[in-house]
Amino acid sequence: MSHFCHAYTFDPTYGYTLDRLLRVGAPDIPDDFAAFWDARYRRTLTVSPQPRLGRWPEGREGFSVYDLEYRSTDDFIIGGWLLLPHDRPVRRGMVVGHGYGGRDAPDFDLPVADTAYLFPCFRGLSRSRRPPISEEPYWHVLHDIDKRDRYILGGCVEDLWLAVSALLELYPETVGHIGYMGISFGGGIGALALPWDARIRRAHLNMPTFGHHPLRLELPTVGSGRAIRDYQQKHGNVLDTLRYYDAASAAAYTGIPVQVAAALFDPVVAPPGQFAVHNALAGPKSLYVLEAGHVNYPARARQDAELRDILADFFEAL
Repeated sequence: MSHFCHAYTFDPTYGYTLDRLLRVGAPDIPDDFAAFWDARYRRTLTVSPQPRLGRWPEGREGFSVYDLEYRSTDDFIIGGWLLLPHDRPVRRGMVVGHGYGGRDAPDFDLPVADTAYLFPCFRGLSRSRRPPISEEPYWHVLHDIDKRDRYILGGCVEDLWLAVSALLELYPETVGHIGYMGISFGGGIGALALPWDARIRRAHLNMPTFGHHPLRLELPTVGSGRAIRDYQQKHGNVLDTLRYYDAASAAAYTGIPVQVAAALFDPVVAPPGQFAVHNALAGPKSLYVLEAGHVNYPARARQDAELRDILADFFEAL
């Protein structure tokens, strides 16, 4: 895919062919990785999310739209939206994670009907902004990175778990029928969250980040990976924390069906990291190969439509 014209000072394929990408392994996993996350999940579930809804001025495209707030860990108020189908019963729930650009509104081009869609804004971003956390991806990804138990990514994973709790509180009939969709940043956060939360039964990870941090540190990007590379060059101890926040390591503990979309060319989330997440998944998995990620390209509309059809079939079984 290096035939794409671009102005980057590096090759966003990093010289990897699809065959080589499919052979990217996972990093060494700390012995207490699962214990670290399982204990965190159990603590998080002691929090009552107390979801609160407010009505948007009007519905849209077959949905009633509600403003949403719920309580997460550290008394963090998470803002977002809830979409409910017009004139149809809710039979499943879906939490939808966003990329590092945040989210100004919910999506409406969604794969399955009869679904309550909860769109949280992860802590520090968009509707969940709160000083001193920076909304800039470069600084957000570094927030408390020197403190393993306080690192911002862990709080974002807790926000996702409590989004599930909020959804179940609002619509208890969705128990056993909850899925997750996340793109880029939201894909990485989802990968970290999935193994420990049995309430989530199926997931889609689109261009997931935070996969194979030791490898990411070797690859230049224009995304959050650049901040981590810069921090490592200055301080040299970033893996003390990041080895516990590796999406590929978490994937090795994930047994539910997962659909992954991963890109061959991506200047923001290096493809080897994306494929490391897919390759490490321990349960049923399927892969859709994107020609490129985080950029426009001629086949993008066609690939987006194909992926949407794939997800409609995938989540219909939820």
